[in-house]
Amino acid sequence: MDGSADLQIKLPAANGRMEMYRLHGPRQFVTATSPAQLTRVAYSAGHVVADPLAAINPTLDCAVDWDATIAYRQYLWRMGLGVAEAMDTAQRGMGMDWPQSLELIRRSTDAAKDIPGALLASGCGTDQLAPEDAHSIDDVIRAYEEQMAAIEAVGGRLILMASRALAKVARGPADYEKVYDRILRQAKQPVILHWLGDMFDPALKGYWGSNNVNQAVDTVLGVMAVNTSKVDGIKMSLLDKDIEIAVRRRLPGGVRMYTGDDFNYAELIAGDEIGDSPNRRHSDALLGIFDAIAPAASAALLALAQNDRAKFDAILAPTVPLSRHMFGAPTRFYKTGVVFMAWLNGHQSHFTMVGGQQNTRSLSHFVELFRLADAAGLLLKPELAVARMKTLLALHGVF
Repeated sequence: MDGSADLQIKLPAANGRMEMYRLHGPRQFVTATSPAQLTRVAYSAGHVVADPLAAINPTLDCAVDWDATIAYRQYLWRMGLGVAEAMDTAQRGMGMDWPQSLELIRRSTDAAKDIPGALLASGCGTDQLAPEDAHSIDDVIRAYEEQMAAIEAVGGRLILMASRALAKVARGPADYEKVYDRILRQAKQPVILHWLGDMFDPALKGYWGSNNVNQAVDTVLGVMAVNTSKVDGIKMSLLDKDIEIAVRRRLPGGVRMYTGDDFNYAELIAGDEIGDSPNRRHSDALLGIFDAIAPAASAALLALAQNDRAKFDAILAPTVPLSRHMFGAPTRFYKTGVVFMAWLNGHQSHFTMVGGQQNTRSLSHFVELFRLADAAGLLLKPELAVARMKTLLALHGVF
């Protein structure tokens, strides 16, 4: 902490009254500088920075500040974190369409070449195919193949994203097996599968062909077993640690579990001693929350690599309440909190989002997020954070 702990700001309380809040000040995080220093593979799903000056309809059109967006990825890479590109954190399917996502992937792939050891994997989906226009499994396969070819053509590695179109047309597990087998056999490099729960995207309810999670688990494990050499790992975003651990213990040898659990990531990454191989004892990470808590995430992973579990816990534990608040229902609007944090910490000059999604959370949500970020030591420029919080309060008529 530093002298900024003397900073104060009046914030609305639950009773509607204004109360003085005294900031704790930022923590000093000693971060990694390369993935080679870490014993966990850790991807941060990066957000995009909108262009607030573009003359567009902000709810219908998309304008990206490419320089600021790439600069944020360079910031993540410099802390030894990988970037999971063009995922839902980047508002994929919620403002960012496929052509814009491909441009983002191309720019990030080029930028990664300038940073030694930079990890980058990119979302491959079917979002150019509207679910209502999907009439068969073959339509879904063609959509996946189109994106796969385009991403691999610019040198990208694949994260095989869940498909709304597939969820619409599939009639059972066999259809999922057919689609994934077809795509995995063609992939040039091992891919990361992405199982996104319906709390993130209601259109994905019943993914893998069943509303019964145990049956869905059997299906996805079967897909990986048949194509083990083409699967680097699976990212599970179900916000259920018990399901993730159960799947982790059944993974084929060498296949990683990438936790996407923004509620329980700390204990899942730390792992346990149950399992006959290292990949079954802990989860690696592919997390949207790592965008917002990047310095803490990097510092904690470095401590874990240095066998200092106590320090790992001490750094990450205060970030969990922040993450659970940010990812609270409706979970799909967590991106708003991610961008809010980037604005408070000076990574972008404005709090404007693609699709106008800065308006999807309430003032009370932002106030609590501000408090929790401070408690975690993650308001890295407290004077700036206070000034910007006052601006947001004034915008809502609170002075």
